[in-house]
Amino acid sequence: MQSIQFIQITPEELKNEILTGIKEQLEELKKEYKPKEPSKYLTRNEVAQMLSVDLSTLWNWSKKGKLTPYGIGNRVYYKREDIDKAIIQLNK
Repeated sequence: MQSIQFIQITPEELKNEILTGIKEQLEELKKEYKPKEPSKYLTRNEVAQMLSVDLSTLWNWSKKGKLTPYGIGNRVYYKREDIDKAIIQLNK
């Protein structure tokens, strides 16, 4: 086991050095931190209009698992982020 000795440093100076290091690390984390945005839900009509497809096409894509529908009661919604992920880049 390795031991560390502090020579010519007071406990208060050690405490201040540790706090300074922690504050610097927190500032770095704050720069990179992005709060999670709440999911935006779109109705079937909004998604169909956005993708310029018929509601039956949207239903087929849901049935095939290309899009994941979410429901409350008898209403159907789609997550905007799921729609963005479902659109794939075509290799040309």
